[in-house]
Amino acid sequence: MRIITWNVNGIRAIVKKDFFSSLQTMSADVICLQETKATGEEVEKALKPLEGYEIIANEAAQKGYSGTAILSKVKHEEHSFDMGVQEHDQEGRIITSEYPAFYLINVYVPNSGQQLDRLDYREKWDADFLSFIKEKEKIKPVIVCGDFNVAHRPIDLKNDKSNYNKTAGYTQVEIDGMDAFTNAGLVDVFRHFHPDIVAYTYWSYRFKARERNVGWRIDYFLLSEALLDKVKKVEILPEHHGSDHCPVLLEIAI
Repeated sequence: MRIITWNVNGIRAIVKKDFFSSLQTMSADVICLQETKATGEEVEKALKPLEGYEIIANEAAQKGYSGTAILSKVKHEEHSFDMGVQEHDQEGRIITSEYPAFYLINVYVPNSGQQLDRLDYREKWDADFLSFIKEKEKIKPVIVCGDFNVAHRPIDLKNDKSNYNKTAGYTQVEIDGMDAFTNAGLVDVFRHFHPDIVAYTYWSYRFKARERNVGWRIDYFLLSEALLDKVKKVEILPEHHGSDHCPVLLEIAI
């Protein structure tokens, strides 16, 4: 099974670029999208040219904000939205899709804000999300993917020292949150197989950051340890444009 995760920064914007040809090139069985910025109806309308995929979309209460979608060629058993915590369930950030061998959890983790004004909320969100994942994992293994809005280690962003504890996505609170995921037995599969590779998944639109490769690795696949020996490959695909993020591919024998 080939699974793609991609923060598209607006589904209605990216489909006007080379999105469909990118999907054809990547030939994924399941595509997890974040930051669709659209209602379920708008997602379906934007993806109308796409054939062969079932579309599941979760939307935020606030129009044009957040939102996630899973596109699947593979039949799933059932799906659910959000994590069942009222405080967190207004922004369309989670879709869980159940397949025979695992749960696939597509997530768009909240950004802590330019002034770090949402950092306390983010800390609680990370803790509650981890609890949600571990409850699912009691039933069957999990594949969690999406935009986690954190660079976990200095290797995961270009300018670690100047951003540390100053910039959303690289504060100690957020790093501790990602530590909690990996300490709980979820494997950052890209870093597991590529411990020393410098590769980014996000570049600011400002200052020609992508051209200069001044980026961050904030899009992840986290896997239950039970699935690790089934991984065939995991790759970051910066050649695909259309968003300020690029896709990440996981190929797994299921």
